[in-house]
Amino acid sequence: MKSKGVKLRPRPKEIVIDRPAGLVFATEKELYQHFQPKIDFLEQQYQTLVKDDDLKEEEVPKVGKLLDLTLDEPAEIWHDDKTFKEFPIFHFIRPLDDLNAFHVAVTYVSSDDEPTFIFLHFVTKDLELVSQYRRGDLVYDRTFEEVGFGAIDGDALGDGDPVAMGLFLSMLKLRAETDVPFEQFQNLGEECREETIETADEIWKANDLRGNTLVTFIKDFADHEIKDLHYVAVTQEDPSSQMHTLLFSFPTSDTQLLDRYRHGENLQAEEVSQESSH
Repeated sequence: MKSKGVKLRPRPKEIVIDRPAGLVFATEKELYQHFQPKIDFLEQQYQTLVKDDDLKEEEVPKVGKLLDLTLDEPAEIWHDDKTFKEFPIFHFIRPLDDLNAFHVAVTYVSSDDEPTFIFLHFVTKDLELVSQYRRGDLVYDRTFEEVGFGAIDGDALGDGDPVAMGLFLSMLKLRAETDVPFEQFQNLGEECREETIETADEIWKANDLRGNTLVTFIKDFADHEIKDLHYVAVTQEDPSSQMHTLLFSFPTSDTQLLDRYRHGENLQAEEVSQESSH
């Protein structure tokens, strides 16, 4: 029988971090007591890494709003399963172009793939500090969304290789708007890539600014329906084995872009070892 006139005490609202993992708390105090040792460890680690002349929190407007943006629209997410043995943590990183800085958030990610607890977050101009939080496995890279259309099975671009992605982005910035449309990259790659590597008209070898040895294969497809079509395959040479990893490839009818890949040492095809494409 339902009693009348009895006021029931409302049940306290749960704080759910990760229900399948048993991380459900009755109060914020209980929540922070549970995670405080991890928070302290990460804070101490950060204090040993941050430089005295780095950005201070008061120099960064609307830090709270920055956190929401970084969690919703990160540029990188790193899965770190080494820092704590009990569970992995995730590092969300987003560049702040207006400040020439980066925002880094160290988080717990639930079984639903949602960041549900923030251990630490900060803004920094120090690239060395940012690199300390690029540890573990890179599970998301926004850059790949910009270059994925150019990835062809078997190349390093498709694996999210940072060297390949950086060089491919540089190429995109240089190409003319009237060049071969992006939607034709896949079909032309399947049609032209292997022939370019196997029977190149030109092979050029040069070092990039980071010291990587790049060997570029170029072939003229003069009979193709696309006027002035050339195909370019860029590989990275291992200095010890002299074998090549295929970084990326692309079609172009832009002669100015093509000339940018004609630099360094001009090799004859038979002088280049082609044991490995990737």
